[in-house]
Amino acid sequence: MTIAQVMEILNARLYTPDADLSRQVHTACGSDMMSDVLAYVKDQAVLLTGLNNPQVVRTAEMMDMVCIVFVRGKQPQPPIPEMAAARDMAVLSTDLPMFAACGRLYEQGLRGGEMP
Repeated sequence: MTIAQVMEILNARLYTPDADLSRQVHTACGSDMMSDVLAYVKDQAVLLTGLNNPQVVRTAEMMDMVCIVFVRGKQPQPPIPEMAAARDMAVLSTDLPMFAACGRLYEQGLRGGEMP
């Protein structure tokens, strides 16, 4: 699946216009707790979250993620899009709640990584 397909499936808005939407993503996770992402997430490409602060970008970078999706209609606050763009990440926002957004991606074949 590509970031463009994620965007279409979630009816999401793009906040990083120069992002490479053709990048492939094979896994995703949904969490508002960045400590859980750091502790338990392995090999994820897409992070779905309602947490709206720069720590999300830093966490995604540490985990080699390529796309952040803000759920529940949250719009990324400055400087999040700029930080993500500098790290070659796409930033999206969807009006869907996290459960529904994760469910739609799962239904279309995107899976989560292995838990330890």
